[in-house]
Amino acid sequence: MKTCVILDDYQGVARRMADWSILSGRLELVTLHHHIADEQALVTALADAEIVVIMRERTPFPARLFAQLPALRLLVTSGMRNAAIDLQAAAAHGVTVCGTGSGSEAPVELTWALIFGLARHLMTENAALRQGGPWQSTIGTELYGRRLGLLGLGKIGTRVGMIGRAFGMKVTAWSPNLTPERTDAAGVALAASKEELLETSDFVSIHLVLGEGTRGLLGVPELARMPAHAFLINTSRAAIVDQPALIAALEHNRIAGAGLDVFDHEPLPADHPFRRLPNVLATPHLGYVTDSNYHTYFSETVDDIAAWLAGTPVRVLS
Repeated sequence: MKTCVILDDYQGVARRMADWSILSGRLELVTLHHHIADEQALVTALADAEIVVIMRERTPFPARLFAQLPALRLLVTSGMRNAAIDLQAAAAHGVTVCGTGSGSEAPVELTWALIFGLARHLMTENAALRQGGPWQSTIGTELYGRRLGLLGLGKIGTRVGMIGRAFGMKVTAWSPNLTPERTDAAGVALAASKEELLETSDFVSIHLVLGEGTRGLLGVPELARMPAHAFLINTSRAAIVDQPALIAALEHNRIAGAGLDVFDHEPLPADHPFRRLPNVLATPHLGYVTDSNYHTYFSETVDDIAAWLAGTPVRVLS
């Protein structure tokens, strides 16, 4: 019987989100509900596991971790892309890495939840209402007629832009390789440059894949180009934005605020500035955390394991 460990099952739902009975008698299933940040503690927890299931990029798998897990033979990640896995090291240690499907609707909806929350100061007003504070203390920003700037126009960015247009916003997009043909097809304008997009947008929303060309794409000079009334929304990857530069911009009110769902260190440390800054609306990386996505993740995880046990692995990442 194989031992399978599911990491970072924060909500304790992995067992009920899929039918694991098809693996009955072939698998001993262990679910861990708390994040293990210490690498040696993680090695101890996974020492006997031949199969490990991870949720997105919550737990990195660098080469040094594979080297300490000689029993590991199958690693399953939710989604078909995971930059936190060293695929070359996995192959070198004889570990098959498989993925699952993932819907794009959930991060689109969370992006808009953050935009709405920032525009209407929902966090401030809700806290005041609950705590007996002042009845109305802020003035909201209407979306109609404002400019939404999209950094990235892939599947998620395109849907975010479509919703922006439905609210009567002017939508502009930019990315290093974006073409007029793509922006025309999406019904949005193509910004002449990243700088133009930042300078002219009331809301800037990031929808780029993290890579060498996008890491640190927004730093001190770029954030300085944003108007003081503008908001930055990041539901993509934290490292696309220089985090110290963003903290400084928020602390000195150089931009109006930020809606953040992704962070350099997750879970976010208890003393992190993003937990206390009044102009930050932050969520604990909920972009993909919905019932539909979780059913897909764990159902296809079961399929991945069954196929691997049968000697015919599916959805292999390389």
